[in-house]
Amino acid sequence: MNILNEISLKLQQGNAKAVKELVQQAIDEGFAAEEILEKGLMAGIDVIGEKFKNNEIYVPEVLIAARAMNAGTALLKPLLVSGNVKAKGKVVLGTVKGDLHDIGKNLVRMMMEGKGLEVIDLGIDVPCEKFIETAIQEKAQIIACSALLTTTMNEMKLIVEAAKEAGIRDQVKIMIGGAPVTDQFRKNIGADLYAPDAASAAEVAVQACAN
Repeated sequence: MNILNEISLKLQQGNAKAVKELVQQAIDEGFAAEEILEKGLMAGIDVIGEKFKNNEIYVPEVLIAARAMNAGTALLKPLLVSGNVKAKGKVVLGTVKGDLHDIGKNLVRMMMEGKGLEVIDLGIDVPCEKFIETAIQEKAQIIACSALLTTTMNEMKLIVEAAKEAGIRDQVKIMIGGAPVTDQFRKNIGADLYAPDAASAAEVAVQACAN
């Protein structure tokens, strides 16, 4: 089995130690950092994303795979930076004000990073101004906000309005998600993108940045 397939497989099994060793081995054997990332780590996380979407695996397995992914990307980051590999886009991510849930948000971050996006994670309980300020500073293409409570969903509407007020509404796409959130709600508040799960969120974001 080729070493890149092996990296993908060990990542799917959530074996962080093996992933780290194999990534180092691939670097030593002269594989390009980009190739290790795309054909090894990202190939593995794509499989995890699909399985998660189809309910074949659940959050704990995804988090274990994420840990393995992080172990591999930590070795590749310095090489990718020196090779000037451009991120596919930039996303400001956070859980809205009043909401302290972060597992879903963390999964989204991991899936997005796995797809080659740069993610600025603002954490939980993020006020609407913070999303807007960061998007302006970082020249982000997407603001992605998550809510797991029906009581905090209205914050998303405030973010859309604040983006209009700041004059960045036509430059930044606003993506929403979380258990109680629906595509109908997205239409109601005038946001741009909705995804039902972390794997779809990453795909939708990559497409949006490419357009």
